[in-house]
Amino acid sequence: MTDTHPQMKPYVAQIHAYVPGKAKAADGKPLIKLSANENPLGTSAAAMEARAAAPGPNAYPDPDSRALREAIGELHGIDPARIVCGTGSDELLNLAAQAYAGPGDEVVFSRFSFVVYDIAAKRCGATPVEVEDTEYTANVDKLLAAVTGNTRVVFIANPNNPTGTYLPRAEIERLHAGLPADVLLVIDQAYAEYLEVGEDDGGLALAEAHDNVLVTRTFSKIYGLAGERVGWGTGAPHIIDALNRIRGPFNVTLSGQSAAVAALADQDFVVRSREHNAAERAHFADRISQLGNHGLSVVPSEGNFVLVLFEGAVTAETALAAIGDAGFAVRHLPGQGLGHALRITIGTREHMDAIADVITGLTGEANAVS
Repeated sequence: MTDTHPQMKPYVAQIHAYVPGKAKAADGKPLIKLSANENPLGTSAAAMEARAAAPGPNAYPDPDSRALREAIGELHGIDPARIVCGTGSDELLNLAAQAYAGPGDEVVFSRFSFVVYDIAAKRCGATPVEVEDTEYTANVDKLLAAVTGNTRVVFIANPNNPTGTYLPRAEIERLHAGLPADVLLVIDQAYAEYLEVGEDDGGLALAEAHDNVLVTRTFSKIYGLAGERVGWGTGAPHIIDALNRIRGPFNVTLSGQSAAVAALADQDFVVRSREHNAAERAHFADRISQLGNHGLSVVPSEGNFVLVLFEGAVTAETALAAIGDAGFAVRHLPGQGLGHALRITIGTREHMDAIADVITGLTGEANAVS
């Protein structure tokens, strides 16, 4: 029997399309969305004003995002020539795999890490190599042991999504030092701005000093610009050149560029967002930790979310349904081996207490707010 239509590449057929966090119940009822790690404080007023004042959509945006790259460079002390902007950091993650890996090559990443790494590997025909973690945290020794002569790219998210775990500077440096010079280390720092002031995994310094490191960041999280799809990356000139060769020619919109430049200038908003997140994350984790005798626990997180483990009588599926009935959408990830867990974005105090009350009620404990 002859095929009667074009056939996708077999490695593309292996991809499970990315499934975003839900915002509605099965019956279509809108839910408060704590499933996509969006900023509950919204967006900087300055960024919103700049977005509204951007030129009309009849004109193409600056294809090189010059003003944005200059603003990023000024804030972080990076030569703008060593910066590339993308349609969110997702585009840059995919481009990194595409530029350096292909059929017969391997792309290495830790179990329970960002699902886009697997997609990025398969999208270019490379073989994804998922490495065992240690207590939901990437294990440097195991990652290095998985590297072979066919390895071309190693992805590491720090802090990690969806677990929230974090590798300190010494571990990231040890990972890089153990890699062959011809293997690209991609450090995905989508949640880096949520780290405490002074806490730094050293990724930007590695990207400046070495020829095989790419660091990616996004405006989707702490800057509250998820809808504009703006990301950036930095690395050696030859890495930036490679990504520029294959990225979309006008990949960051006029409004996105304008809003991102203004958002960078409003670091007060970033500080407020970081402080809010730290306080509410600690409060929520404390409430869940009081249910430890019921098999509930929270994986220590440095992101704007927590991963709650359900390892007792109350299952993640039961909690997911009850939280949905209470009007909230959170993330269940059985496809990533986390069927026993829920990833919950940090919202307002009211949001977090409402969810904690639901979970507490399922255990039969009193719903007292601590």
